[in-house]
Amino acid sequence: MNQNIGSPRISIIIPTLNEAGNIKEAIATVRYANATTQPSKDIEVIIVDAGSEDGTVKIAQSLGIKVISSSPGRAVQMNAGAVAANGDILLFLHADTRLPTGFDDMIRTALQQPGIVAGAFNLRIDASLLSLRWVEWGVNVRSHFCQMPYGDQAIFLTKEVFQQIGGFLELPIMEDFELMRSLKRIGRIVIIPTPIVTSARRWLQKGVFKTTLLNQIVIIAYLVGISPKRICRWYRREKFKRV
Repeated sequence: MNQNIGSPRISIIIPTLNEAGNIKEAIATVRYANATTQPSKDIEVIIVDAGSEDGTVKIAQSLGIKVISSSPGRAVQMNAGAVAANGDILLFLHADTRLPTGFDDMIRTALQQPGIVAGAFNLRIDASLLSLRWVEWGVNVRSHFCQMPYGDQAIFLTKEVFQQIGGFLELPIMEDFELMRSLKRIGRIVIIPTPIVTSARRWLQKGVFKTTLLNQIVIIAYLVGISPKRICRWYRREKFKRV
């Protein structure tokens, strides 16, 4: 492993597409991992942009962050970021998700446990609706007992393991589901109890119940063999159409 002051370096890969409203805060929370005034030297941040037209790239570059371009598609973007990463540990972060203070030490400690090949964080959703507390509970129960966290929980693993399993399958949807399946074949996935905080925007847009139901239908459709491209077209139409 490459070493920097005795600690494995963490490369944080953030796929973006028109995230100007989120990217500045996302960068701030990952660069200053321990709430100090100086960026951590053991953390690398890589923005993988898929053609943003709203200033996302300009904002990231103005903050001194490495930006690379990619074809659209979260799996494609995250694989591109992994290739460009110099760290020993890869952390895949959504632009609207915030990591807790001290996340870097939590990750390093988690990956040192025997048999652990990857991990993620408990989920907290940034809104006060009681229904979202039930969503959080369901997600966290699933993650702990089924070892099946999803992308909005900030998945992390060593670069060596990521390469061993061949990275993300470049699917238009369910790429994190397939990554977890591959990882579970070779070891255990740890869930750090300290939560990340993610935006409620996708639940608030159509409603908590409808969004949760839609997500479950997508999983079932995938498991029964419906084409990911077909599911993705349907999911995006349902997600964004006005009601």
